[in-house]
Amino acid sequence: MTRRLARAALLALGLSLAGCALQPSPGQPPTMGLQPVSMEQLPGWQSDRVAAGFAAFQESCARLLTLPADQKLGGSGLAGTLGGTAGLWTKTCAAARSVPPAQEAAVRTFLLHYLEAYRVSANGDATVRYSGYFEPEVTGSLRETAHYDTPLYRRPPDLVQADLGNFRPDLAGRLIAGRVRNGRLVPYFTRAEIVAGALQGQHLEIAWLANPLNVFVLQIEGAGRIRLPDGQLLRVGYDGENGQPYVPIGRILAGRGAISRNAITLGAIVAWLKAHPGHAQAMMDENPSYVFFRILNGVPPDMGPPGALGVPLAPQRALAVDRRFIPLGAPVWVATTNPETGRPLQHLMVAEDIGGAIATPLRADIFFGWGTRAEALAGRMNERGQAYVLLPRAAAKP
Repeated sequence: MTRRLARAALLALGLSLAGCALQPSPGQPPTMGLQPVSMEQLPGWQSDRVAAGFAAFQESCARLLTLPADQKLGGSGLAGTLGGTAGLWTKTCAAARSVPPAQEAAVRTFLLHYLEAYRVSANGDATVRYSGYFEPEVTGSLRETAHYDTPLYRRPPDLVQADLGNFRPDLAGRLIAGRVRNGRLVPYFTRAEIVAGALQGQHLEIAWLANPLNVFVLQIEGAGRIRLPDGQLLRVGYDGENGQPYVPIGRILAGRGAISRNAITLGAIVAWLKAHPGHAQAMMDENPSYVFFRILNGVPPDMGPPGALGVPLAPQRALAVDRRFIPLGAPVWVATTNPETGRPLQHLMVAEDIGGAIATPLRADIFFGWGTRAEALAGRMNERGQAYVLLPRAAAKP
């Protein structure tokens, strides 16, 4: 499945997250390489409106400056050494506050002075695969009706999440979730069990949606907008998952010949589910993972949901990465292709999110915003390209 299951997980960051990603599957991770590259040689350096990406970086910096200096942000090897904790960004972020965000020349001067670009590779391969995500909008109701009869659940009180790194250092960043029964932590209910009514009677419903597919799409994207009958907008975001393994149903459909393996996108998956209503729920149940939500208060309608840093995501300027390799908060220069126009998409973005399908340094997910165009772009995004992470120069000096 080329789409993310949801965005971000609580991890050890202790940050307020809107969306969540299941943690990458166990196994030997690839070795990331970082090759220094001249900033002026970045694809699209002269054509991108870097000020737009820099505004997103300033928002992330404002968050980083509130964190303890030893707060881990992720990153491996050189990326971890130069930008893996909040304190390594202090000098750079403090200087960023005085840069007028709308002045292209000032932003470029700052980038050249304070940051250095590195081309990302893994095991000698520098080809990054980019997918996309968006904030969907669906209709719903605060009470169950004949039309709105599918619940969107808040986090159950008996759901327990733990970072195994608190118990064994070699398991740092690995999460486990379940419920306590007879003094033992046991697996939480699967998607099929929850859909069948395992949580009924606990009054966990945030809202009621028209069908299970709408719930499924919100879970894939990790956040969403619910338009209520009176026209009000209810924003919801990730607040935990059941700890069951994530099974990508796009891969299942491709394996059964229902979708071409080269055309696995959210749009293709949703189209198949809509075209096969008698089999849709069974197919969705093959992914036992289940995401829970919370109400997002105070998020303006012209902003995206908060990402892994608790910062609202800016369309085509926020990027989901694997934080094992790329530190959260780091600027990333993206060089790929716009799936709608076929023209280059070369932007300064910021690593502000993580995702379930983002499990190597050669995968990234671009946030396209909200609305029908964002949905179309995100649904079609399945492109190759390169990524260049920008890290503080000052931190490189002894």
